[in-house]
Amino acid sequence: MPSARPRVLFVTDLAYQARGRRYCDEDIFLTSRLREDFDLALCHPADAAGLMGAFEMVVVRNSGPVLHYRAGYDDFRARALRDGVRVYNQLTGRGDMAGKRYLLDLSAAGYPVIPTIGRREDLGRLPEADEYAVKPLFGADSIGLTFVPRDRLEDVAFDGVLVQPRVGFRYEVSFYFVDHAFQYALYAPRPDRRWALERYDPAPADLDFARRFVDWNTIEYGIQRVDACRTHDGELLLVELEDLNPYLSLDLLSPGTREAFVTTMKDSLRRLLAE
Repeated sequence: MPSARPRVLFVTDLAYQARGRRYCDEDIFLTSRLREDFDLALCHPADAAGLMGAFEMVVVRNSGPVLHYRAGYDDFRARALRDGVRVYNQLTGRGDMAGKRYLLDLSAAGYPVIPTIGRREDLGRLPEADEYAVKPLFGADSIGLTFVPRDRLEDVAFDGVLVQPRVGFRYEVSFYFVDHAFQYALYAPRPDRRWALERYDPAPADLDFARRFVDWNTIEYGIQRVDACRTHDGELLLVELEDLNPYLSLDLLSPGTREAFVTTMKDSLRRLLAE
């Protein structure tokens, strides 16, 4: 049975440098609040597999792109699943946690996502566009992302990549959930400044859009961020379903919203511990 003060291993890379964001500040704040209810220790993601046996739960937060420590992450994941370790987010996610193949699945199933293909023979399914984005299946933070014009699509080596049209949009918006409960939304009103975020008040249709993807995913306990773009026609299209270690932009929230998020996350962790 969990102790009165459960032991939690908080996985983060405080030295990771992200464009336009300070990951370390967010995790310093979050751990300061989680320590109110849990006995907490921090470790680098490369050390998690060897340390997690001494803890009742592992919380993976701003640990940086997995591709920087692929072998260590695969070892952590395999051992956690084998030993029944409680991991938050749960390791059952079908979004970015498992790579970007879900964009193919969702596109083929008719979900409102940017049209996505992964095979040369499917080029005819892509709509006309001036440029196309070529994304690695296991990319992150735009690492490996390239753009090619229409007349160079045939030159793309379809080996571990996805191809999408470069969609024009009015703005990007992110919806943040704990478990399946919506928490807040933020948007970037300027397309050229992705991380210059402001508060966004979602309409009921916006929340219905975001919840479709959270409900499609297979995470009962964890934090998810649904990233979308608003096209010039007014349609929302999924850009990314981040379910491994989504950055939360907690510093941009009002004190009341930030406090509510922390309380909800603590409650979620307690429910996972009680499983």
